[in-house]
Amino acid sequence: MVYDGILLGLIVGFIRAGWKNGLIAIGNLRIKGGWAFPILLLVQFLLFYLQGDIPFFAQFNGYFYMVIYVVGLALLWINRHQKGLGIIFVGVLLNFLVMMANGGRMPVSLEAASVLDPIYIEMLRSGDAVSKHFLMDESTRLYFLGDIIPLSPPYPRTQAISIGDVVINVGAFFFLCQLMGKKSKDYVALSQESS
Repeated sequence: MVYDGILLGLIVGFIRAGWKNGLIAIGNLRIKGGWAFPILLLVQFLLFYLQGDIPFFAQFNGYFYMVIYVVGLALLWINRHQKGLGIIFVGVLLNFLVMMANGGRMPVSLEAASVLDPIYIEMLRSGDAVSKHFLMDESTRLYFLGDIIPLSPPYPRTQAISIGDVVINVGAFFFLCQLMGKKSKDYVALSQESS
């Protein structure tokens, strides 16, 4: 998931800029259509929770996720000139391609899933997993772009991720570091402009 790159980018950004200057930089963040990103994230969370209770969402969740990805890709493309967002675009595109090739769902390799909770692995095997994931098999298209990378201790969060996820995390890290990495005089100028 992208949270790791965001968290690490914020930590490094606050170390470099300081608490006050870091908050000023985040407060002065300008992304065209940026208000839509939290909405897209909220819609994904809603889909995740509704698909278990409402069959309509479970049946068509792949299509909903594809719409979310297309809107997200369009917003990232519009903002690609900002350092890091072009990298995030590439990562999201990689995830979009593998999901599009597999009916709107992300394939997960059994080897990568082996680090996850055994209940989740059983749900993947039985096909009962109600989410955007499914267990990879010989018919999986673009399998190398699926969730094939297992992360387990000493990494703080056990998960299976894709190459696209890695690229997204790198982009999020660079974006936040450059956003919060300006010289202190730039922060003073920014804070005076916003006053």
